Amino acid sequence: MDAFREHLNTVLVDTFRCVLKVEEKALRRTSKLDLSISELHLVEAVGRCGEEGRTISGIAKELDITLPSVTVAINKLMKKGFVQKCRCRTDGRSVRVTLTRLGQKAHAAHGYFHRSLVRSVAKELTREEKSAMIKGMIKLNEFFKQKLNDMED
Repeated sequence: MDAFREHLNTVLVDTFRCVLKVEEKALRRTSKLDLSISELHLVEAVGRCGEEGRTISGIAKELDITLPSVTVAINKLMKKGFVQKCRCRTDGRSVRVTLTRLGQKAHAAHGYFHRSLVRSVAKELTREEKSAMIKGMIKLNEFFKQKLNDMED
């Protein structure tokens, strides 16, 4: 492997690990919420749809998680008081998951964490570095999305 590829590999692996660790430690440090990172991401997925909520199959599709896994996780989040299930107003057969007040608090705290993180990274960069970073991150994201698609076929 050439020097660039070795360096890129090291940076990618280290960045991925650090992002997860920072998020995990921030969750533990800044909140008294009894949530794992995975649970918080489920809360976030539900919260993105606001008051109308989401179906369990919609959550599973967005997060690319199996329906049974999402069902178990949502039931656990219900017991913890972060989400609730409600019948859809327009289609009584459909069940939607919405955030409780506690879930809204967790969702807001997580959003604040991400905004603060991005603000902190951005303030260290010049305009040219910001532009290059966005272009590189978009290409990186597209690369990994394509890899996922290729692996699913």
